Amino acid sequence: MLNKVLNTALKVVNIISQIVLLVTAIISLITAYVVFAPDDMPKPFRLVYDNSSGSPVASLGAVVVVTATPSPEPHQYLPGEGIMLNMSTKIINLVDPAGRKYIRLTVVVEFAPDNPEYVSLPAEEKTAYLTEFQNNLNSRLPIMDDTVITLLSTKTYEDLYSAEGKEKLRHEIMKTLAEKLPDSQIISIYFTEFVVQ
Repeated sequence: MLNKVLNTALKVVNIISQIVLLVTAIISLITAYVVFAPDDMPKPFRLVYDNSSGSPVASLGAVVVVTATPSPEPHQYLPGEGIMLNMSTKIINLVDPAGRKYIRLTVVVEFAPDNPEYVSLPAEEKTAYLTEFQNNLNSRLPIMDDTVITLLSTKTYEDLYSAEGKEKLRHEIMKTLAEKLPDSQIISIYFTEFVVQ
């Protein structure tokens, strides 16, 4: 008799768990349908978005669901989109026992603007921003000149005459300037004059 009661209780628990599982599955399907189905399809109720407060809010009858506003990703500047700083032409002696090897070099450094809204600024504000940014860079020009001169004075003719040597020098200048100017983002380095003799 006890065996019969336990067997009946197990069947009741099994039926109740199957009903709970079925109800949960149906509620999940209805929720997915309401949220993801296009609004022109028939739905038991619709999500209404209330933007009067400035933040996205979806109201679901008496339930209010607040959604987070995604922060815009900062613009990733590509070479050619930044602000160029033309450093003066430099003539620097290279490492050479006879002292007759030198390089004549003009470097242009491209910086990323530090204002995230720079791309969308109106023309007048962009001009004012560029003037201020250039003035800030010009005040740091002695640091940049010293960095380039010091780096180049450790190079030999053999280090620089090949295309690989020029590319390696470009990366070394970029890395060294980034260390000296940690609050500035350098996009690229350009050589507008490069003569090794």
